Amino acid sequence: MALDGYIDLNVSRQAMKAELLDAETERQLAYAWRDRRDERALHRLITAYMRLAISMAAKFRRYGAPMNDLIQEASLGLMKAADKFDPDRGVRFSTYAVWWIKAGIQDYVMRNWSMVRTGSTSSQKALFFNLRRVQAKLEREASQRGEVLDQHQLRQMVAADIGVPVHDVEMMEGRLSGSDYSLNATQSSDEDGREWIDALEDDGMQAAEVVEDAHDGARLRGWLVHAMQELNPRERYIVIERKLKDEGRTLESLGEELGLSKERVRQLEAVAFAKMRRSLETQSPELRHFLA
Repeated sequence: MALDGYIDLNVSRQAMKAELLDAETERQLAYAWRDRRDERALHRLITAYMRLAISMAAKFRRYGAPMNDLIQEASLGLMKAADKFDPDRGVRFSTYAVWWIKAGIQDYVMRNWSMVRTGSTSSQKALFFNLRRVQAKLEREASQRGEVLDQHQLRQMVAADIGVPVHDVEMMEGRLSGSDYSLNATQSSDEDGREWIDALEDDGMQAAEVVEDAHDGARLRGWLVHAMQELNPRERYIVIERKLKDEGRTLESLGEELGLSKERVRQLEAVAFAKMRRSLETQSPELRHFLA
């Protein structure tokens, strides 16, 4: 942490020493980069406004992100602004860059707030960065009027103030109410206590289901073997090659091997399936509605 603070201070000192650009110089540098891809002009433009990026990054420090990371994201936003800035529009670069810097920092903060994605839409961003401030303002104003707001009233007023649905306010309150916890953390202060992961429902098959599936599988295999015995060798070979191999063979390839036409192979296959169907229905009448 001490090293981080040293790096923050060093970057800030360098930024404070950078030149202050007047409007005309700024415009000429922007033209040089846009029209000639002059990297020295780009570097000079970014360096001059690095203090702006650092100043904006500092405003988001309360969200718990390292200052160096915030400065890095602010710098990326500044570079994107410089790359897309059009000096012909007649606005100062700082006015344009503010939006790119802020967007970059906000995206970074929201990505790293929680392992669960906090949100990405404009309404979710507005809630994330303004919810607590708006709640405090509304409660303060209600207190001055001698009123006490319950949670439902407060959520409705926040939703109206920010311009989002009430259910979005409720969802964001839940996401901001606590930080992430490890599933390997114990449920009590006792080191030998059960971990939270042990309380999750097992999505795998239960023992009874495993036994039942194995039993059913054995019965189906037995029925299939018996049904295959009802076929003559050629019919059995066609069924195996067509349906029981990982990559079933075509009617044409089997016809070439057996010296038969493709249509004759199809007829033999149909006869074999009819024999197997009768055998399966005889072995287990309850299969009739599946084979119909």
